[in-house]
Amino acid sequence: MIFENYLLSNINLQQQEILFISSRAQTVTLRRNDLILQAGDICRHKIFVASGLLRTYSIDANGNEHILQFSPEHTWTLDVESYDKAIPSVVNIGAVEPSEILIWEKNDFENIRAELPSFRKFAEELISRNIYYNRQRMLTTLSATPEEKYQDFIIRFPNLLQRLPLRMIASYLGISLKTLTRIRHAQLQR
Repeated sequence: MIFENYLLSNINLQQQEILFISSRAQTVTLRRNDLILQAGDICRHKIFVASGLLRTYSIDANGNEHILQFSPEHTWTLDVESYDKAIPSVVNIGAVEPSEILIWEKNDFENIRAELPSFRKFAEELISRNIYYNRQRMLTTLSATPEEKYQDFIIRFPNLLQRLPLRMIASYLGISLKTLTRIRHAQLQR
């Protein structure tokens, strides 16, 4: 029902079209730290987060985690390169907290897009928004101070601050936990 309501509020679809899209999905329940995609595997699904919170991340040779994206409820995620090219993923996608997701096999999702032009247009708009966001994130990562990066995170994701451990926020921002703690302490002093 969560997904159906999401579609109703974002796309103009008939009830039978919504049921058609939903019927092709598989519901998966994840516990905290469960992976839906592991680096080295091929990403074979589009993922919609019905509830909970996922993160897309890599782990470098020194064991450091680098978070590329958070996917809270009512967002989509996947490793697009692995999915499109059917090559091993370089990232993991895992649950930060207990989550319920819907997944579509690639062929099923492509059939939905082919049969429902309004859904295809919606999916293309999501891709465009993601490209714009990633470009802005890259610019912020490259040119902003740690304080500006944290301020941008607060503005973009105010509801995630209480849901994420500080180490994950620091990883996402590309700063040390020590630096993030200093920034937060300085803000509290003001």
